[in-house]
Amino acid sequence: MRLLCLGGVAAIMLSSALVLQAQQAGAGTTPERDFLSRVRRLTVEGRRAGEGYWSPDSKRLVFQSEREPGNPFYQIYTLDLTSGDVKRVSPGLGKTTCAFIRPNSDEIEFASTHHDPKSKQYQDEELAFRASGKERRYSWDYDPEMDIYAYSEKTGAMKRLTTARGYDAEGSYSPDGQWIAFASMRSGYDHTLNATEAKALQENPSNFADIFIMKADGSGQKRLTTSWGYDGGPFFTHDSQRIVWRRFDEMGLIADVWTMKLDGTDQRQITDFGSMSWAPYEHPSGEYFLFASNKLGFENFEVFMVDAKGEKEPVRVTYSAGFDGLPVPSPDGRQLAWTSSRAGGSEGQLYLAQWNHEKALEALRNAPAKTPSKKKP
Repeated sequence: MRLLCLGGVAAIMLSSALVLQAQQAGAGTTPERDFLSRVRRLTVEGRRAGEGYWSPDSKRLVFQSEREPGNPFYQIYTLDLTSGDVKRVSPGLGKTTCAFIRPNSDEIEFASTHHDPKSKQYQDEELAFRASGKERRYSWDYDPEMDIYAYSEKTGAMKRLTTARGYDAEGSYSPDGQWIAFASMRSGYDHTLNATEAKALQENPSNFADIFIMKADGSGQKRLTTSWGYDGGPFFTHDSQRIVWRRFDEMGLIADVWTMKLDGTDQRQITDFGSMSWAPYEHPSGEYFLFASNKLGFENFEVFMVDAKGEKEPVRVTYSAGFDGLPVPSPDGRQLAWTSSRAGGSEGQLYLAQWNHEKALEALRNAPAKTPSKKKP
């Protein structure tokens, strides 16, 4: 999923030298209030919620939340920002993640395992584990039964768009609603694995993840990336000319923001931040990307922004302990939705704030250029 796909990697801390260096670098950055105002929490129900993505008219968000009675896993909901009404659009069974509202349509896409006959069994097992009082580090299991569906809000009909064995999720529509970019781990299941591949699938299946593209009806599925490591979380740029995504290294500890053309060519690395930098999303102006990074400590994720060409050092946006990530600007570029644990505890909820685009541009203009050692050929 886009929320925090660590692939089962153990929680280790960055070296104290790197943390100190990052803290010193951020000491003179613009404070959060210059970028974000009228901050308010949008979700309170359920154990956690996140990944809020806007409707084209900026009136609604679609998001995921653990709040369904009898189901401990995420389900998909829409939130009307005017009335506050919340509506579940997923089946309520199994696991779901990564929803997106289709432009010029009544459809919402999301990934789900509800077709899996074992869905109820997995729900009951998870509920029993939580009731036992035992604890484990939160991680995503990359369920191979995860597939992408399109739900019609008018008719309630649901169409399955992917059927390949392996995790298919993290989908998003192009601005014209004609295409879906998504992540798939099907390459871990579509051929006989050698010993090295079999071990990798058992220990960290996310290394099989690549970016795919397909038409909105599920046809024409095409693989765009082939690098070993977790390529995921793809989104289209505002002009539909490129896809922005994040690429993890083989160990799953370092990730950076990349862009490419819709045919997979002209792949460009935007960040080289020496940390886990992921969940990139373009501001509708096309001037910069917002993303999350743990540059200041392994478990301290903050929102950053970087110029569209990646020529400057990223600028820090949020200043709160814990998790701030999954930033998504509104279609008019004047609001920001993101996921945060700033209210306390380790679980995230959705937040909304007014976004100061002018201050963002000013901060980016004043950001130092990347050092020669960080520039890519």
